[in-house]
Parts: sequence; structure tokens; C-alpha cells
Amino acid sequence: MIGAALGCQSPLLSPDEPRSQFDRYDAVRDQRAATSYTDEFGYKRPNLRGRLLPKE
Repeated sequence: MIGAALGCQSPLLSPDEPRSQFDRYDAVRDQRAATSYTDEFGYKRPNLRGRLLPKE
């Protein structure tokens, strides 16, 4: 019961806050990776690969 109540809290960081020290640099140059994407089945998924891979 307690575990279910803890899962309903707000996230620690909002999507508008910088995720790293380089995030503001990427945001200004419009190179910021999206936080999520829609997969082939229409589900919203976190964009872990796009955020962790180095920029080309």
C-alpha cells in the first residue's frame, strides 16, 4: 500500500530544467535531444538512446 502511494509523486526534475551542464548549450543551439518519442505501436517511450549517444 505504501509503495503505491510513493509512485504517485511528482518527478524530481521537470522537463524544462537542464539535465546536465551541457544541456543549456544544446538547447540554445537547438540540438537538444527529445525527452521521449512515439514507437511504432503508438506508445510514448523515453528517449534514452538519443539522450545518451554523443552528438555528431
